[in-house]
Amino acid sequence: MNENALQTVMERLARLKEEGGGREDYRVPGLWGEPLGKDAGARTVDPAAYYLEALRRIASAEPCPPVRDPSRPPGDWGQRATAYNLLVRYGAAFDHDGDGRISPEPSAAGWRDTGTFLKATALLPYIRSLGCDVIHLLPITSIGRDGNKGDMGSAFAIRDPYALDDHLAEPAPGLGVETEFAAFVEAAHRLGIRIVVEFVFRTAAKDAAWAAEHPEWFYWIRADVPDRKPGETGEDTYGAPIFTGDELRAIYDAVGQGRFGDLLPPHGIYRDMFLPPPPPETVRKAGLGWIGTSTDPKTGSPVDVRIPGAFCDWGPDSQQPPWTDVTYLRLYDHPDFNYIAYNTVRMYDARFARPENAVAPLWEKICEVIPHYQRRYGVDGVMIDMGHALPGDLKRRLVARAREVDPDFALWAEEFNLSPEARAEGYNVCVGPFMQTVRDPERWRGWLRWIHGAGIPVPFMAMAENHNTPRANWWAGGNAYVRYAQTLGALLPGVPYLHNGIEFGDRTPVNTGFDFTKEQEAEWPPERLPLFSAAALDWEHPDFALLDAIRAIHAFRREHLDLFADPAPGTIIPLETANRAITGYIRQKPGSRGGIAVLGNTDMSNPQPFTPPHSAAAADLLSGGAPLPETLAPAQVVAYGI
Repeated sequence: MNENALQTVMERLARLKEEGGGREDYRVPGLWGEPLGKDAGARTVDPAAYYLEALRRIASAEPCPPVRDPSRPPGDWGQRATAYNLLVRYGAAFDHDGDGRISPEPSAAGWRDTGTFLKATALLPYIRSLGCDVIHLLPITSIGRDGNKGDMGSAFAIRDPYALDDHLAEPAPGLGVETEFAAFVEAAHRLGIRIVVEFVFRTAAKDAAWAAEHPEWFYWIRADVPDRKPGETGEDTYGAPIFTGDELRAIYDAVGQGRFGDLLPPHGIYRDMFLPPPPPETVRKAGLGWIGTSTDPKTGSPVDVRIPGAFCDWGPDSQQPPWTDVTYLRLYDHPDFNYIAYNTVRMYDARFARPENAVAPLWEKICEVIPHYQRRYGVDGVMIDMGHALPGDLKRRLVARAREVDPDFALWAEEFNLSPEARAEGYNVCVGPFMQTVRDPERWRGWLRWIHGAGIPVPFMAMAENHNTPRANWWAGGNAYVRYAQTLGALLPGVPYLHNGIEFGDRTPVNTGFDFTKEQEAEWPPERLPLFSAAALDWEHPDFALLDAIRAIHAFRREHLDLFADPAPGTIIPLETANRAITGYIRQKPGSRGGIAVLGNTDMSNPQPFTPPHSAAAADLLSGGAPLPETLAPAQVVAYGI
């Protein structure tokens, strides 16, 4: 592990300051330097001096590193955590020169507008002030260029999972991204913040570094087959396989019944686009992508081949646009299944996904990614993107290898179903269904009834939005809805979770992944989306009322953490009032006669009369002990002892 990286960065900043390496026109927002202040306006600083002072404050603070609780299962610290989700190049970005744009390139003096680990380190006290003790980083690894959208490319188009993205370092100090990241982790640990890094193990950038040496780890198609254009329906172009209506019904029936030995393959015209991987010595760059020379098994003739893009793997009739910047890794090798389709990359055919068909060297390379970041940087956990779509054997190996290095290492997953199976697979936290359930009052009621009886086997992410959804304040109620959803989630046995910018009402979506209308997708092309292009949060115009409310919610949760973090069946009791618009739950320890009732107005537009079902004299614990109101404002939530 890199030790003393924080000191190395401070020493370099001190020299840079002495050498006059600052810029007089370098602006920073007020919240960066004074997290609890009420002045968000930008001020002009010497960047070397500013970041040096920020890091010195962290280094001089009384260390409070995360401590393992031996009474809890390995990695289960997430059950009592509060998380902040950070896309570094976006959440730690700012228009430092005030020219009205976020440049993807550094200034002449070597300072970036886009976010870097140095700036993220300076932001740690702000993140800690929100009550957060975990930072979930979206991918930080090197980004491919072939098929990129926007001016920076998606952080999920991973060129090499072992290499960090050079754009996440400031050129001016000249220390490199590895040292900056090591200092970031070291500083976070000093403040009691754990670091969870997100990885994608099923896909890679089309121009992935591995392809030249190991073309057998990738799928290849004839280079002369064109990609299918939007609106085209012909099967002689490359895109998601096309199935008839009867075939789709048969596929859905087989998957629904668990008959994975009875999955329909794509049509022959599609399968024939794919050829065996080319020998490594034939692989070369052509433009931004790789080209190789394979052999047509039918004619024995040499044929140029290329790595194809990916598409939504389920369902087989998905209307999602193609993923032009990534491809699927070839996790299994079988001559009858040499193609990308739902039955080779998601709903693995039983004849295909067998231990003897696993591409063992690729699996080994994947399984060593997490230990690399544990040993070199000391990260505390990993979020596995689309973990539910990885082969079970591979997931188990990933978990076992990480726990060999650190028994308390946490595994988080993009798994929406909270099931005992997720716990059995070694996951400590799952995304879960809260984000979309809490928006629908009837689904919300039904979910509360379900978890009352079943409990919550794996903590869920209690969030109102994430990087793939509209900002929560786009929904009816605006920032009042944000408070409503984040409050109801924080007092359940999940992980209160802030997607960067939600805490002060930022409205820019990061990606149009789901829950967007066609009109919204057209309004937000990749050139405007932070997942693909240089952008920054609106640090100069925060909603301080929302910021203070979220801090108060997290403080209230910490005050009653033993109760709110308890996932046992019976600790969550659904609660209704005479007014159907007002619903919620009681948090109560088994066998206890007391507890805390939490009720919210599901009407985002209208106030609703409220009669507490327990005690009319009760005080609202969320508003400093004021008497419970007779009317709840739109989206208002109250909590009181019973």
